[in-house]
Amino acid sequence: MQELAQNQAKPLVLVTGATGYIGARLAPRLLESGYRVRVLVRDPQRLYGRSWHTQVEIATGDVLKLDSLLPAMQGVSVAYYLIHSMAGNHDFRDRDLIAAGHFATAARAAGVQRIIYLSGLGREGDVQLSAHLRSRQETGAALRESGVPVTELRAAVIVGSGSLSFEMIRHLTERLPIMIVPRWADTRIQPIGIREVLAYLIDALETPASVGQIIEIGGGDVLTYAQMMQQYAEVRGLRRWLIRVPVLTPRLSSYWVHWMTPLSATIVRPLIEGLRSEVIVNNPRAREIFPHIQPADYRTSVDRALVRLREGDIESIWSDALSSSIGDKRPAHFHLEQGMFIERRVQSVQAPAADVFRIFSGLGGARGWLTFDWAWQARGLLDQLVGGVGLRRGRRDPDDVRVGDALDFWRVESVETDRLLRLRAEMKVPGRAWLQFEVEPDGADRSTLVQTAYFAPKGLGGLLYWYLLYPLHALIFAQMPRRIAQLAEQQAIAR
Repeated sequence: MQELAQNQAKPLVLVTGATGYIGARLAPRLLESGYRVRVLVRDPQRLYGRSWHTQVEIATGDVLKLDSLLPAMQGVSVAYYLIHSMAGNHDFRDRDLIAAGHFATAARAAGVQRIIYLSGLGREGDVQLSAHLRSRQETGAALRESGVPVTELRAAVIVGSGSLSFEMIRHLTERLPIMIVPRWADTRIQPIGIREVLAYLIDALETPASVGQIIEIGGGDVLTYAQMMQQYAEVRGLRRWLIRVPVLTPRLSSYWVHWMTPLSATIVRPLIEGLRSEVIVNNPRAREIFPHIQPADYRTSVDRALVRLREGDIESIWSDALSSSIGDKRPAHFHLEQGMFIERRVQSVQAPAADVFRIFSGLGGARGWLTFDWAWQARGLLDQLVGGVGLRRGRRDPDDVRVGDALDFWRVESVETDRLLRLRAEMKVPGRAWLQFEVEPDGADRSTLVQTAYFAPKGLGGLLYWYLLYPLHALIFAQMPRRIAQLAEQQAIAR
């Protein structure tokens, strides 16, 4: 009862950008700290895949529409502004300033006590400061014009799996043994880990000294972008050579990154343009106001970002992506997310979830893999030839399955009865691979099966492996959910 009373005494906090990289991580941590959280989104359905969406108040609104903001602000004590443009549209600055003006006006009208804003690091008055970084700082000024006190935290490259800047480093370093790097790769940067960014954002709520301040935040190292790529390669156990050239402009560099990675040129161009200027902490105010936050060095932040891939701890990726796939019923979906190839198949089944689970949890061993069994046998033989485990291990029990079981050349990593089976590959592959089956009830006698293959490639060999075998994988994985559905439906009819 005492804990409940303490939580009720916490102020109501509004989080914008809750479907974005920072906001989606901030909201659940605010909940864990006992705050009441309201999130502002344009499309509430984009939140339904988040495990915490039932614990927050959801307000529908658009920062470009002032009238939609006023209801969302009612009763709010502190509002987080985590919105900014990254696309290369010519009018992004005007849109950012209009949005910030609307947000600040609504906050003042609703009696919001403070706005906390995450901005971009860069020395004010620097003539080389990119248009996007300048716009980030101008947005902070627009928020302050309303008279509502603003805490503006300015950060450079954020190191965390899934962040744009870190993903660019990841893709370039993983794919290219020899990299051509232009002059901007030697610009000094002070990267900061996502863990520290979230700590600053949350601690600012209860730190009076941060009110009305512009605070520069950075990690423990000042590095060049080239050094960041080299250190990433060292952490991943990769050897990389950098060749410097003087000719690649930010525009040409953005096209080069687009050709070499899955990242769009229009998205990475603002980031590359921002690397023309040094983005380092010049004011030590953060250490004075938040002495208990000790920023980690870059290598430590990279280790944290990669721990999901090294240890297979990727639950936070799967939970939201699977929910969205089930929600819109797309039969097939392939994309690259947080450095992993993800190939997902969704199948409607005219049978209860328990019947579907019984079929996919019985795969392997004497039953085989339902489709193209010759291909599975060939893959097992090839694995044996190169020193792998092959298909010799079979399975412990033809029907029962539990965490830790060997299942042919897979290892059972997670089992949830009548819902989920996740297998981790133990065959020889240049990276890490998983195969997951999940079934959700869809009425009394219907269900939805989601089959997902995940592959985290290591280096160029991993990329070649994925692309060379993908046509065969796609053929096999397209047939598997259909066959599982067919057998489950037959089982349901027979029962």
